[in-house]
Amino acid sequence: MGPMIDDDIMPVFLINGFLEAGKTEFLSVTMEQEYFQTEGKTLLIVCEEGDTEYDEGLLKKSRTSVVSVDDMGQISPERLTELELLYNPERVLIEWNGMWNQDDLKLPSDWTIYQQITIVDMSTFELYVKNMKSLLAAMVRNSELIICNRCDGIEDLERYKRMLKSMNTKCDIVFEDENGEIDEISEEDLPYDLSRDVVEIGPEAYGIWYIDCMDKPERYRGKTVEFTAMALKSPEFPKNYFVPGRMAMTCCAEDMTFLGYICKSKEARRLETGQWVRVQARVEVEYWKDYQGEGPVLYAESVVPAAPIEEVVQFG
Repeated sequence: MGPMIDDDIMPVFLINGFLEAGKTEFLSVTMEQEYFQTEGKTLLIVCEEGDTEYDEGLLKKSRTSVVSVDDMGQISPERLTELELLYNPERVLIEWNGMWNQDDLKLPSDWTIYQQITIVDMSTFELYVKNMKSLLAAMVRNSELIICNRCDGIEDLERYKRMLKSMNTKCDIVFEDENGEIDEISEEDLPYDLSRDVVEIGPEAYGIWYIDCMDKPERYRGKTVEFTAMALKSPEFPKNYFVPGRMAMTCCAEDMTFLGYICKSKEARRLETGQWVRVQARVEVEYWKDYQGEGPVLYAESVVPAAPIEEVVQFG
């Protein structure tokens, strides 16, 4: 599971999701995989009683001990250190209770969350978005991988994907139905026409464009886009660079972020932060240090003043 782990660190794999999302099934399948087999022991901490039990034979084969807790107070750093001494595991899996706020989890100083996976039952997703958006956002925010299961017959997957991506632009998202993984949604479903010489991105489509371009930059490489945005300048940007972007509400009113891509423009030095502009730019995919790798870099063909857009970005 990933690169070599430092011997002095206890790696924690955190699996979260709401009750009955399918966490136990996911962990059971994972424990049977070859890559999951290790020499040492595994400690599995289960934080809620689900409908599915772990198979005793599988636990024995994978040298896994299970400890159940039903109260957050039972997993203090002191208690976790005791469990480490008692079971002497090589790694720890935590099946997290989706109703507990993950921000309250305190680990011993030499334990580190090595990977976090969130399991989402898409048949009840709308319900959680409406009623528990901040809990959902807390789960998704730190996940490297989100597995969306039970997608059978759900039409709105692309909209849901954008909602999840808006909470965490860096994560991978996998959709599954009863036959396994589902292929991605096509270009035809986008609210703008990518075959045009200049792809006009309306104010209501900005969030969709931002997420899709982050997710599938190759789709946009070499294309010219046009949109209205607010300029962001920083002394840390190289000369002739600025970020045109817009404020977006990813979860609740307190959770506002500025979404935009770095843009090279000879107009950049004349711009001030907060100024609204209409940008026409070619999209390239290049290394940029803030992306910690490759990502969309815009090359402006024109940047002209524009009227402000009052609304915050939507992802629906």
